[in-house]
Formats: sequence, C-alpha cells, structure tokens
Amino acid sequence: MRYFAGLDVSLEETAICVVNDDGEIVCESIAASEPDSLIRWFVATGLTFDRLGLEAGPLSPWLHAGLRAAGFPAICIETRRMKGATNAMAVKTDRNDARAIAHAMRVGWFTMVHVKSAESQELRLLLNNRRTLQEKRVAIDNEIRGTLKAFGVKIGVVTIAGFRAKVIELLADKPRLVAMVQPMLDARDALRQHTASLHKMVLKVVRASAVCRRLLSVPGVGPIVALTYATGIDDPTRFAHSRDVGPHLGLTPRKYASGEIDRNGAITKAGDGAVREALVHAGRTLLTRGRRWCALKAWGVSVAKRRGLQRAVVAVARKLAIILHRIWVDGTTFNWSHEAASAA
Repeated sequence: MRYFAGLDVSLEETAICVVNDDGEIVCESIAASEPDSLIRWFVATGLTFDRLGLEAGPLSPWLHAGLRAAGFPAICIETRRMKGATNAMAVKTDRNDARAIAHAMRVGWFTMVHVKSAESQELRLLLNNRRTLQEKRVAIDNEIRGTLKAFGVKIGVVTIAGFRAKVIELLADKPRLVAMVQPMLDARDALRQHTASLHKMVLKVVRASAVCRRLLSVPGVGPIVALTYATGIDDPTRFAHSRDVGPHLGLTPRKYASGEIDRNGAITKAGDGAVREALVHAGRTLLTRGRRWCALKAWGVSVAKRRGLQRAVVAVARKLAIILHRIWVDGTTFNWSHEAASAA
C-alpha cells in the first residue's frame, strides 16, 4: 500500500492528513510547525510515504529542508494551482486544506516548486533588506515633500544627497517646522547609511561571483539585476531549454482559446516577481539609456515602433531572461553582434 501526506502549514501549527492510494484517509493530526515535530510525527506512524506535499510559503523552505534531510520525500507545491482545487470547498479549514493537498499528492495534480539553496535564500534576504530600506527612504522623501506644500514650501528637483540641506534651507525662517521635520531627516540619514552598507555587501558578492560577472556583460544589467537573476534562477540546469525561462518568470502572454475565441492577454506574471521586475528594469534601461547599439537593442526599438515602448520593454526583458540563462550555462559573455539570433 502506498501512502501520501498533505501538510497545511500555518505559523504555529501544521494540519496533517495521510491517505492511501485508494483515496482513503488513514490518519489526521496537528503538529507544531517545526521540522523536528513533524519528523517525530511521521516516524511514529510507521508508514513509508511516496510523497509529502506542502504549499510554498514563508516556512516552506525551512520545513522542506528539514524533512528532506530526515529522508522524507517532501515536495513544495505551487500555491496558485492548489488554490484552484480548494476554491470549490464549501467549508475551508486547515484540516480540509490538508486533505486536499494529500489527495493532490495521490493523483499527481500539482506543480512542484523549486526550493532555492540556502545561499540563494541568504542573498535574496540581502537584496530584500536593501530594497526595503531604499523604499522607506523614498517614502520619507515623499512625505516631507507633500506635507511641506501646505506651508508654501516647494522642494523641487534636488539630488538624494542634497535633499536634507535643501529642506533646511527652505525652512530657515520657520524654526517650528524645522523641529518637526528634523526627526524625519535623521531617520532618512540612517536609512541612507544602512542602505549604502547593504549595497556594498551586494557589490562584494557580485565581484566574488564568476557567474554574476559574466551576467554584467549584458547591456542594461547591473549588479542588482545580476544578483537578483542569479538568486532567482538558483540552478540553471533545472531548465531544459533557455527559452523556458521566460514563461517561468511570467514574461509571456496569457492565452484564451475556446471555440471561435482565440485571444492573447497580458503577461501571466507567474514565478519570481523580483526577477521579473529586475529584468523589466534592465529592458527599459537598455532601450532608453543604453548608448551602444547591438542587435538586441535594434530589435527592441523596432518592436517599440510597432507596439509601443511598454510592450517592447517586456519583450526585451523576456529576451534578456533567455540570454542570461544561456550565458550562465555556456560560461560565455554577451556577444554584441550575434546574441539576438542565438536567443530567438
């Protein structure tokens, strides 16, 4: 008899359901959302499992690694596809979700999610922290700009470094406002300092990585884009063809075809949103800021003339995803004359 388990993970507890290959529920329980607790529970059942499924989530990499290290066939599955199965439930509970996951494991109705390596997860934490601090600094800038307009203070165009001095200068005759804005400016300075510190860490990692240094040879790709792509893909060998990377990152259009209807929609936006956003940023940089021409830019400009800049940016982003993967796998650098042909 074959056995399959579904785990519905929450912050403190995990609902567990075990079914056999006939679809019968063998046992159900709740365990703490800790690898050791789950391992003890599964060992106590005395069963041999074919698959243990848990949805992708904040705790999934940690639990998945612990279960795999203990010899259990844990699988991390895509949340969006599983949601399609559970939406039909009249009563949605953790127990019922665990049952649905267990049955999905039994019939094979799931999409496996790649669990990134520990190093990639650490580097992604570095990138996320840098981005968070940067966004908070921008939010403070906008808050100061917006609130001071009520007093007739227009900050206007100013560099990031010169923002503080400009605000103090404009409020020279308003000491009460200076006292109120000063804490915001101090917090802004602290955010800038820590953002710069994290950015230096990013640059150090990129310089030490042979893969990232090769990715930097692609126009429009900077250190942030290179490291974001490397941590998002993690293992390039999991893609049989470079052209598979674009759909994986949600850079291909949706399609609806039924009867006489056959239409394409917006891009799917599936997969890693951070990598997709980084590639779109790189595509826009290539088309609007890059001064050196190459076959890829020429192709993107021609698309922009026919379909508009935004569509061209997304199309170039998809091409970049393919080119970066090919460079990674082949151990080469960007070819300024023939890269478009090899990416088609």
